[in-house]
Amino acid sequence: MEPLRIGILGAARIAPGAVVKPARRVPEAQVVAVAARDRNRAEQFAQKQGIGTVHDSYEALLADPEIDAVYNPLPNGLHGRWTLAALDAGKPVLCEKPFTANAEEAERVAAAAQTSGIVVMEAFHYRYHPLITRVVEILRSGELGALRRVDTRMCIPLPMRKDIRYQLDLAGGAVMDVGCYAIHQARTLADQEPEVVSARAKCGSPGVDRWLRADLQFSDDLAGSFECALWSRRPLSLHARVEGELGSLHVMNLTSPQYYHRLVVRATDPATGAERRRRERVKGEATYVYQLRAFVAAVREGAPYPTTPADAIANMRVIDAAYRAAGLEPRQPTP
Repeated sequence: MEPLRIGILGAARIAPGAVVKPARRVPEAQVVAVAARDRNRAEQFAQKQGIGTVHDSYEALLADPEIDAVYNPLPNGLHGRWTLAALDAGKPVLCEKPFTANAEEAERVAAAAQTSGIVVMEAFHYRYHPLITRVVEILRSGELGALRRVDTRMCIPLPMRKDIRYQLDLAGGAVMDVGCYAIHQARTLADQEPEVVSARAKCGSPGVDRWLRADLQFSDDLAGSFECALWSRRPLSLHARVEGELGSLHVMNLTSPQYYHRLVVRATDPATGAERRRRERVKGEATYVYQLRAFVAAVREGAPYPTTPADAIANMRVIDAAYRAAGLEPRQPTP
């Protein structure tokens, strides 16, 4: 079978690591085209990345019959519009997180995907790595007993105020950028949907959060929280912690474990009362390689995948609720 031919909407900084380089390790996929608002930028990107075709516009790329699928790494506020346009053109979409600007827009995209029967995958790449598979396996095994608390944190240093991630009209903010990971990881570890009980935020500019922390309630017996930041007193913190009746699990760098990660499990033997502690390392390739393989399998074989439009709606609902609880407005699509 010929490789799945992928076109990229926008010469985004994330595209080489997320799709171009992984495609060199996944023979079932090939990046064949790119389009950007600035053709010169697209041409430079294509030359550097070894991409054969440059289109003058996003519309031209979507109309190209030589393109089988689309990678959408545009700014957050444009995700929904151009994913819908790709679906109208009959193209499956691998869409960068967050799926859309808000939950209402996510519902529109999900409805279009369901009606068309075309694959749309949200690019939470960590979800396809063996580390998260192992973590979930431990949590569902009963080793920790009934879960009581799930806390996640994703804070990175990005003090560049002019970066698009600080622009309200592009649906920027810490929750939209790194917080969506922390929320998704909390939901995945808990295997339940949370209610946002309360939230506090600090803004880098009016309406745009640079830090936010929210308290969550999954059920009567399971609580939690998430914290995220683009600029805070925590320069770099990528952690998830789960507490259960019989022990705890702590994992560092669930998001990009190929660089470095640490998984520590403490559990009490209910028969003897003895506590045991162990560290585990989970080998694997880059998260983006697994994600690309999963995308190709979903498109070509109808294989199931976890980061579906329905899952994206659930994540966006928590994002919207966190903003409201912190006294901020949910993001809006870019006009």
